[in-house]
Amino acid sequence: MPGTTSGGKQIRIGIIGAGAVSDYHHVPGIRLDNRATLTAVADTDPALLEKRKTEWGVSIASTDPIAIATHDQVDAIVIATPNFTHKPIAEAAVKAGKHVMCEKPLGLNAEEVRQMYVAARDAKVVHMTAFTYRFAPSMRYMRHLLKSGALGQPRHFRSQRFLDWPETSWGWRQYKDKAGAGDLYDMTIHRLDFAIDLLGPIERVCGAIARFAPRTNTPDGRTCPPSDVDDWSSLIGEFANGATGVWEGTTLAKGYGRDGFGHEWAEINGSEGSAVYRLHEPNCILLGKTGSDLSGVDVPDEFLKPKDSPRDPRVGKPATVFRYDLMWEFVSAIVEGRQAVPSFYDGLNAQIVADAVIQSHDERKWIDTPLSPV
Repeated sequence: MPGTTSGGKQIRIGIIGAGAVSDYHHVPGIRLDNRATLTAVADTDPALLEKRKTEWGVSIASTDPIAIATHDQVDAIVIATPNFTHKPIAEAAVKAGKHVMCEKPLGLNAEEVRQMYVAARDAKVVHMTAFTYRFAPSMRYMRHLLKSGALGQPRHFRSQRFLDWPETSWGWRQYKDKAGAGDLYDMTIHRLDFAIDLLGPIERVCGAIARFAPRTNTPDGRTCPPSDVDDWSSLIGEFANGATGVWEGTTLAKGYGRDGFGHEWAEINGSEGSAVYRLHEPNCILLGKTGSDLSGVDVPDEFLKPKDSPRDPRVGKPATVFRYDLMWEFVSAIVEGRQAVPSFYDGLNAQIVADAVIQSHDERKWIDTPLSPV
């Protein structure tokens, strides 16, 4: 693959978008991995750019994302910028032979994402969607239990993602032309992805979205145009394997703080048992069978992290540190000359379902959501 390094040379990574997500997830993951080094950063905010240059110890920096995405001292990039900028940055990078990890949603709609996927596929670079929660230990163990048959035939999937966020402005995130959608694209799309990963294709959905908070004031008290995206989303889905799914997400669930992690509950009910993943306790899974209540079980050691990840699962806050394994997978795919999981293709299929929720709400009917042709 273009850009793949060999002979012990480190993968040189550029961060495009120097905000909290990069600082919280991606940079710590790079620091843990001796196969990679952070060499460049881009951000359109000059003050933040200078701050990150110092904090991250990076010498190559620019307010022009394309300059870093195509830089000859960069082998791979991480895109953590506003949603409407993902496509042009990704396409410029893959044209230059760079590997790309991109935050979700990959684009403003499925057609944009399809074009991104095709460009990366045809350029034969590693492409990855930052679906972080696939790497949670309890989610990895739930997948094992399901695939091994321990839960029997899956019947129901259930997802709740409840957050208690301030009702002030989200900035660019609250406008459809910049974000595409609100809670649906920002939070629910993660849960669509791991449902597809666990249970296979979702064949059809019906859904609804709503906006309750106008968000006409910034946190510092200035006025701004009202939000035109959802802060609540919900859907019912039917899987190709016969199982059913129910998803609900909101940013307006008062009292669901949980130390900033909010309430996350993803459940599978199978013919032999039930299993529950919760974000605030990602190293513990709830299991139950007929005749016994759900009860907590520690995730076995082999599922606490990918086998060769340098991360020590006993160090750090559990609901934070599993996120570093996202970078481990990205770098591993580059080093090993294979495709990353989850890829842009996975991002596309989750986007198809998310788009269908909006269409379903607009048209008040069920929408078919077949997997995209490869």
